[in-house]
Amino acid sequence: MAILSDKWIRDKAVTEQMIEPFVEGQRRDGCISYGLSSYGYDARVADEFKIFTNVDNAVVDPKDFASNSFVDRKTDVCIIPPNSFALARTVEYFRVPKDVLVICLGKSTYARCGIIVNVTPLEPGWEGHVTLEFSNTTPLPAKIYANEGACQFLFLQGNEPCETSYADRAGKYMGQKGVTLPRL
Repeated sequence: MAILSDKWIRDKAVTEQMIEPFVEGQRRDGCISYGLSSYGYDARVADEFKIFTNVDNAVVDPKDFASNSFVDRKTDVCIIPPNSFALARTVEYFRVPKDVLVICLGKSTYARCGIIVNVTPLEPGWEGHVTLEFSNTTPLPAKIYANEGACQFLFLQGNEPCETSYADRAGKYMGQKGVTLPRL
């Protein structure tokens, strides 16, 4: 399994719309960087957030997710309460080739502030906006900046296309748009 270069990412983004919108090169002009890097793509967080709250003493249950567990915000700056988290999504829409697995890592700018970004792997054949989890591990409120870099996606090519892709098995998160809550 090989990690794929900026040249490969650019080619697939342009010829197969693997990443839309696609930003050529790194953008850093007074913001948390985003765009094409040497061996990855730094995606941006959109301005839609679901911020978790315990106002109603809700229990987070992945099998029965209650809407009173969070508040929705459309904003340029999301404030995550201490020791809490928020869900968001990427600005970019991804289409993963059938012979590629995509791994996501958080940006060092956020990690150095105690903000952890978690994303499960993007499986071969999957497409959609990526739902991002931002965990604020600090005892202080933390800011997330919309339309700026949030995480880096690394593209790993398998030795051959998989036998059954995420699309083939009609995965439950296929084609998701917006911030997507847990599904059973």
